[in-house]
Amino acid sequence: METLEKARIRLKHWISHSDHHESEYALFAEDLERAGLDAAAAQIRHMIELNAGCNDCLRKALAALPEE
Repeated sequence: METLEKARIRLKHWISHSDHHESEYALFAEDLERAGLDAAAAQIRHMIELNAGCNDCLRKALAALPEE
């Protein structure tokens, strides 16, 4: 398997995996807020924002790959 094909597979997998975790993080932040743990929830929400930036980089890397 060529490097380009491997890169596409990995990037798509990482994007999907990261998106899934992001939704789990949001649910966890909601649980923390319901429990009155607002400071902890705020940190999780901040992490979600940082993770979104990472996902953006992964999407840009995928888009930067040349067409076959």
